[in-house]
Amino acid sequence: MPNNSLTSSSNTNAAAIRALQMELKSLQSQPIEGFKVVCDEDNLFKWTVAIFGPPGTLYQGGYFKAVLTFPTNYPYSPPSMRFIQPVYHPNVYPSGELCVSILHPPVDDPQSGELSSERWNPTQTVRTVLLSVISLLNEPNTSSPANVDASVSYRKYKEEGDQEYANIIRKQVDKSKEEARKDKVVVPETIEDYVVPTKIAATNNNDVIDMDEDYYDDGASDTTDVPESEHAEDSGQGDED
Repeated sequence: MPNNSLTSSSNTNAAAIRALQMELKSLQSQPIEGFKVVCDEDNLFKWTVAIFGPPGTLYQGGYFKAVLTFPTNYPYSPPSMRFIQPVYHPNVYPSGELCVSILHPPVDDPQSGELSSERWNPTQTVRTVLLSVISLLNEPNTSSPANVDASVSYRKYKEEGDQEYANIIRKQVDKSKEEARKDKVVVPETIEDYVVPTKIAATNNNDVIDMDEDYYDDGASDTTDVPESEHAEDSGQGDED
């Protein structure tokens, strides 16, 4: 008799692989600003993500690498995310593990203070996870910190202007630049370089329009001027025979 549990596990793996292949293709064709995603196609369940610190923040110029690990029943269970380099942040454990609601399993946990709607659900994607990470970098959740010391330091920085938190982040940013040089990665440090140009397909499906170019007309009419003589002929107002 066939082993139903093995068959079910195989089907689950195949579904997860298909989902991850589609997401990887989407991220390659439509990248997210502030991220570089690298995946070994021999192991789709583990991705390396490079996070570029957003310009105008303490993390500007930073290059922080993390590993996304996916379960075999993805997307029904969330991935986990762990920073490879030290990241001093209220929502990052000293081990590097990221603590954010969107990566928590969809179970009721009244002790966590999280709403079930804030947790993972199968409609979430890697794209939504990465966008949440950028948001969390700039606006930590200090109500349930993973790193209590970092949380206290951050609150002093925001409320009292204490610079300890900022100084630690700047040192980590400087250290991360060494890693970027090793990887031969140029980290964007201006808004212009950081933002990914938005492209839309043209109607003939062969061209791509770059929305950063002068796409819109300057107000000139598209109608070609027609000589008055032609107007006259068309309206039957030419010279009589």
